[in-house]
Amino acid sequence: MADSADVLNYILGNPPPAPHAIAYNFLVPNLKGLQNFLKASGDAKLSDTEAAPITSSDDPNNMPTPPQSPEPESDESAPITSTEDPNEMPSSAAGLEDPAGPAKSSSPISTEVSLFTAATEAFSHANTNCTIQDSLERCKPIVTLAKSRNIRVRGYISAALGCPYEGPDVSPSKVAEITTTLLEMGADEVSVADTTGMGTATRTRELLKALAAAGISNHDLALHFHDTYGQALVNTVVGLEHGIRTFDSSVGGLGGCPYSKGATGNVATEDLVYCLHSLGATTGIDVAKMANIGAWVSKELGRPNDSRAGKAILARLSSS
Repeated sequence: MADSADVLNYILGNPPPAPHAIAYNFLVPNLKGLQNFLKASGDAKLSDTEAAPITSSDDPNNMPTPPQSPEPESDESAPITSTEDPNEMPSSAAGLEDPAGPAKSSSPISTEVSLFTAATEAFSHANTNCTIQDSLERCKPIVTLAKSRNIRVRGYISAALGCPYEGPDVSPSKVAEITTTLLEMGADEVSVADTTGMGTATRTRELLKALAAAGISNHDLALHFHDTYGQALVNTVVGLEHGIRTFDSSVGGLGGCPYSKGATGNVATEDLVYCLHSLGATTGIDVAKMANIGAWVSKELGRPNDSRAGKAILARLSSS
């Protein structure tokens, strides 16, 4: 089996044909993780100081060992063109190259790194084994090194709309404070995450108002909704109305959180795209092709396909 460096080099060296640039996002849990990423990707500019192992327990950059993941429980956009069906999707995205035409042999690629903190102390301790303040201090050298290599940095704030330990009433002002800290540190974007799926339209609106009141631009924000309680698309529309234009999703609704019992994956990409198209948004995504990908990856992983729109689209196509 290939090791991480081999996999990384293969991914970066063999981008698939695509009409647009591809950005690969890599999670780095600590400074050593970023150092390893840079080494694996062939960065020869690491100094001895930058590349040195972090061993001192007094070193503010030393990341504690994350707690062991809990064991799983044993029981288990394209324009709208149809005048007949307001939700009908075109078969290919407007403005893209003809799928029947010659495919590109490669695509421009870029990389970015992601780092995590949390909106509550209890979730921070469970997920990263440290306080919120400690996690932010340990983010600083990661951001500094990444920016010195012109690598885009994305921050994540977990449990921003509900915590499995402290409940649903997470302080919007605290989330705004953490977001501001990450952006001032040098993060290019902060994804505010409803890790538990507890978020509602009302709480999402209150959070977005608090972020705006703190002077945070919509362009610096992304929203990350899990669909545990079926509220992800509702909250997405609230974000759209507020002016947010970047939303995280996962094909087939993959994902979850070991520290939030019952939490499902991110909102399915197929469902999100279908919703955006139904509102008249242009995404550049062929939702039928995305539905095929969702069905394929779910089968490969031996898990149910959690995209309602994806399954409906495939059923319709198979009967036509």
